[in-house]
Amino acid sequence: MTHALPPPLAISMGDPAGIGPEIIAKVFRDQPQAAQGCFVAGDLAVMRRAAAAIRGPHGVDLPVAEIETSADAWRVPARCIPLLQATPALEPPAWGAVSAAAGRAAADCVVWSARAALRGELAGVVTAPLHKQALAAAGVRFPGHTELLQAEAAAHVGCPVERMPVRMMLANDELRTVLVSIHVALRAAIAAVTFDNVLQTVRIAHEALSRALGRAPRIGVAGLNPHAGEGGLMGREEVEVIAPAVQAACKAGMLASGPLPPDTIFMRARNVAQHPGEFDVVVAMYHDQGLIPVKYLGVEQGVNVTLGLPLVRTSPDHGTAFDLAGTGRADPASLLAAIRMARQLAG
Repeated sequence: MTHALPPPLAISMGDPAGIGPEIIAKVFRDQPQAAQGCFVAGDLAVMRRAAAAIRGPHGVDLPVAEIETSADAWRVPARCIPLLQATPALEPPAWGAVSAAAGRAAADCVVWSARAALRGELAGVVTAPLHKQALAAAGVRFPGHTELLQAEAAAHVGCPVERMPVRMMLANDELRTVLVSIHVALRAAIAAVTFDNVLQTVRIAHEALSRALGRAPRIGVAGLNPHAGEGGLMGREEVEVIAPAVQAACKAGMLASGPLPPDTIFMRARNVAQHPGEFDVVVAMYHDQGLIPVKYLGVEQGVNVTLGLPLVRTSPDHGTAFDLAGTGRADPASLLAAIRMARQLAG
């Protein structure tokens, strides 16, 4: 009796002028077992250039095979890149150069992947890095993956974007953090620390990690101000906003604690052999508060996960690294971690 193969994972190629295509090629070359059942939503010429860039003077050619449907990914042999043309054929742009053409192609690949996942054709989407300036040059009205995927998901289910709340989680083996706000100016991020936003973030983290862990996660909630406000001496947000949101979460059955001082909560949550973490995830009040601790522990193992979407989406914890593009030296470890986490989340 034969069993149907599971839906594949799509890897969107990212900005074709950056390191995304190269690190994808390295995963298919060096980690064929991890890459099995994956394919690239991208451009044939770009991926062939990337395969050549990592070959080296005495390396073995890495073939790129164009496929017609996502299901064809399972029929491509190991150490060969399955490529589904998800954007109009592209003349590969100069390495490390911001261009509208590159931004448009990168966005096309994300949109194609998101729509295929929302139709149930994919187990999930792993996104290689975009370049925000290139997106803007192409006229894309979203600053990054998270907002673009949110809009696609909302359109798919037929609801306004504001009724499709999403959050960014950055995770590695030692620490997870979920953000109340993402890509906004710091002044706007502070204004976004409201009762509703904090409670919604805790709820989204609780629902997503309950599925992943098979139990209710322990959620530590960071304060906004130094020392979590010192009872109102250094700011009132903890007293008036964050603590009431945590209390509401607890009344709803979530295991939330806080607000806790942001300069120590991440150390308390860090999970290492000599110190098991007190929390499964930290809810951080703004982008840099949450991302700096995780990235400090090692960008090469970090994974960006979008929570709240009706699809699985992960991404490496780094950017396009234009200074490395074309050299063949970029490290694929974070992309590999993103592929593995996508499989875990997809079940």
